[in-house]
Order: sequence, then C-alpha cells, then structure tokens
Amino acid sequence: MKPREFQDQIDDPRVVQAITEAEKLTSGELRVFISRHPCTDPLAAAHREFDRQGMRKTPLRNAVLFYFVPASRQFAIAGDEGIHFRCGDIFWKDVAGEMSQLLKEGRFTDAIVAGIHRAGVEMARHFPKYPGDRDDLPNTVLRD
Repeated sequence: MKPREFQDQIDDPRVVQAITEAEKLTSGELRVFISRHPCTDPLAAAHREFDRQGMRKTPLRNAVLFYFVPASRQFAIAGDEGIHFRCGDIFWKDVAGEMSQLLKEGRFTDAIVAGIHRAGVEMARHFPKYPGDRDDLPNTVLRD
C-alpha cells in the first residue's frame, strides 16, 4: 500500500474523537502522527517526533505518541517516562499486537482507535484526570 492510500483511509474525525474521549479520563496526552517518509527504525523516529512536538513537557511526563510509517509498513508507540514506567514493555507490545492485526486486515482507523482506547484506559488507571487539568496538546492527527 502506498503511504497516500493509508493516509486517505484514516477517518480523522473518528481518531480525534477517540483521543478526546480518552483524555476525558486521564491527565495524559495522546497524539497520532503519520509520516510520509520511509524509515528503518520507527521507534527512534517516533521519539524524535515526540521531542519535536514538545510531548515531554507534560507535567507528569505521561504523553503517548502513535507513530505510523506507511511507506515502510511500520508503526511505533512512544510513551514518555512517566507512563512507560507504570505500564512497561509488555503492555505496549500487547497494544501493538492488537493494532497490528487490525492493520493487516486493512482496518486502519480501527487499529488507531483501538490503540488509543487501550492506552487511554491504562493512562486513566495510573494518571486519572485531576481538577484543573487542561488539554496541553491539540488532538488533531499530525502529518508531515
């Protein structure tokens, strides 16, 4: 599949709604980024984008980025140190496994929404919404 086809099949309003709903329950931040550039290490690219987007500036270091590289048929999930410490590698591998199956089926938006939902539930468990918490980052789907 060409990168453009993947991007064109993403239902942005549905993804934004999933982010918005998840963030109602947690002080954490969720973002989705779709890159048009192929890469060999999507996790390293995700961490670079994580920094570019200022995602390490959340007060509790609990932001998560879902990073997609359709040209390389890869994706990565990058979590800041606060959320990663509490969830660990096994949780993220489980989320990625569920998403991978949906992606293989061509259910791209479903895969993203499922990942957001799973991450949001876990984030709410460790970082519940607190009084005065605000949405620090836009919920839009990012693309380069």
